[in-house]
Amino acid sequence: MGKPTRWSTDTGPDHSQWYVDRFRQLAAEGADLGGEARLLDAMVAPGSRILDAGCGTGRVGAALAARGHTVLGVDADPVLVDAARADHPGPRWLVADLATLDLPASGITEPFDAAVVAGNVMAFVAPGTERDVLTRMAAHLRPDGIVVVGFGTDRGYALTVFDADIDASGLRREHRFATWDLRPWHAGADFAVTVLRRPAK
Repeated sequence: MGKPTRWSTDTGPDHSQWYVDRFRQLAAEGADLGGEARLLDAMVAPGSRILDAGCGTGRVGAALAARGHTVLGVDADPVLVDAARADHPGPRWLVADLATLDLPASGITEPFDAAVVAGNVMAFVAPGTERDVLTRMAAHLRPDGIVVVGFGTDRGYALTVFDADIDASGLRREHRFATWDLRPWHAGADFAVTVLRRPAK
């Protein structure tokens, strides 16, 4: 692992288990937890290879797998990955740092058609590694593959900085929305969903 993530430094020792319990409770109550997966599913071909980057408890990746995609989930928090493995068998779940992600070194050499970075992941990576995270996403995509990133605009990662990091990562910004259900982007929106693409050439 690289630098400690904000997830580990800015939360209490019981936060990860609280997060696991919270999403298990929401699922038990029948809450709609599949919005991000519905968007990705609509954007990729059937049976795509999708990287769930910062997978947490696996809710997005599991929903994509249920739609027929091949999913690999990666998260730096072993408590969350253990919960994903317990609750959502089928996809592969790995503990790894997104800022230094090197899946070929783990024997996973086939590139991905898409990556999803949901759940405010970009606001929880280690400070100063946001550009590295985007660069590693680009490195694991096939040419013309997409990355969809969502996070709150009040989380300390300014969109101007994000956009500069996108440009430096080799990805290109195509669309921005205010929600995962594609409500129009507007200045002052408290959430941003951005669609990025690795250029084909």
